[in-house]
Amino acid sequence: MNQPQTHTTSLGYFKWAFIVTAVGLLLGAWLGWNSTGTISGTATVFFICTVLAVLEISLSFDNAIVNANKLKDMTPEWQHRFLTWGIIIAVFGMRIVFPLLIVVIAANIGPIDALILAAARPEEYARIMHEAHLPIAAFGGTFLMMVGLTYFFDHEKDVHWIAFLERHMARFATIKGIEIAFVLILILGFSRLLEGEEATVFVHSAIYGLVTFLVVEVIGGLLDASQQTMSAAAKGGLGAFIYLEVLDASFSFDGVIGAFALTQNLFIIAIGLGIGAMYVRSMTIMLVEKGTLAEYRYLEHGAFYAILILSVIMYFQTLVHIPEVITGLGGAALIGVSLWSSIRYNRQEQAEDLQEAHQ
Repeated sequence: MNQPQTHTTSLGYFKWAFIVTAVGLLLGAWLGWNSTGTISGTATVFFICTVLAVLEISLSFDNAIVNANKLKDMTPEWQHRFLTWGIIIAVFGMRIVFPLLIVVIAANIGPIDALILAAARPEEYARIMHEAHLPIAAFGGTFLMMVGLTYFFDHEKDVHWIAFLERHMARFATIKGIEIAFVLILILGFSRLLEGEEATVFVHSAIYGLVTFLVVEVIGGLLDASQQTMSAAAKGGLGAFIYLEVLDASFSFDGVIGAFALTQNLFIIAIGLGIGAMYVRSMTIMLVEKGTLAEYRYLEHGAFYAILILSVIMYFQTLVHIPEVITGLGGAALIGVSLWSSIRYNRQEQAEDLQEAHQ
C-alpha cells in the first residue's frame, strides 16, 4: 500500500465500495426479476440485498478496526496483498464457498450437489445451515474470545479506557495462559447448559476454535522469529495475513448464518454480504492511511470490547436465538462510545495545552 495520501477525502476511500454496491444491487434486482417475474418480487430482493449489506457493515465495524490495528505493523507489500487477495478470499471464500462447504460436510454430498441444492431446494439448504449453527457459534465464539482477551491480558498495555477493569487484566497478564484458562472454564460452564450430543459438539467445536487461534499465533511467532532468513517482503507478513483471514472468517460466521433468516437464496446472500465486505475493506484502508487509531486512543478498546461481547453472544446463541440486529447495534454502540471518549480526551488535552501556553 502506498504511503498515506493527505489529499484523499474520506469518501474517496469508499469509491470501489460504491461501485460494488451499484453493481451488486443491479445484480440483485436482475436476480429478483428472473426468479419472480414481478416488480414487487424484484423490489423485495433489492431490499433484502440492501438490508444484508447494512447487517454486514454493522457487524463488521470492529472487524475493520482490528484489521487496521494489525495492518499498520505489516510491510506495504503484505498490506497490499491482504487488501487485494485477502478481500477476494473474504468475499468469495466466506460468503459463497463457506456456506457451501458447511452443507457439503453436514449433508455428506459433493460441492456441485451442494450448489444445485442451494439453487433448486433453498429450504433444505437453509435447514442444513441452521442445524450447523451450534458448532459454528462455538468455534467462532471461542476464536473471537481469545482475540479479545489477548488484547486486554497484556502487561505492556498502558492505555486504559475502562481503567479499573483493564489495569487488573494487564496486571494478571503476567500469569501465563490465564486467558486460555478463562476460556476453558467458560467452555465447560456453557457445555453444562446443553444436553447430550449438543454438549459434546459444543465442547469439541470450541476446542477446535481455541486450537486454531493458538496455531495461528504460533505460526505468526515462528515467522517473526525467523525474520533474518526471510525476504523483506515476507517479514512479519504471512503470519499476520493468516491471522486476519481466520479472524475475518470468525466475524463472518454470525452474518452468514443470520442472513438465512432474511432469505434462503445463497446468491442473494452472497451479493448482500459481499457489498458489506467491500465497505469493511474501505474502512480498513481509511483507518490505516489516516492514522485514525492513533488519533482516537480508545477506538481500539471499543472494538475489542465489541469482539468480546460478540463472542459471548455467539455462545448464548447456542442456547437461545438472539437477533443479529442486537449484535450489530451493540458493537456499533460500543465503538461509538469509545470514539466519543476519545474525542473528549483529545479536547481535554488541547484545553490543558492551551492553559499551559497562556501561563
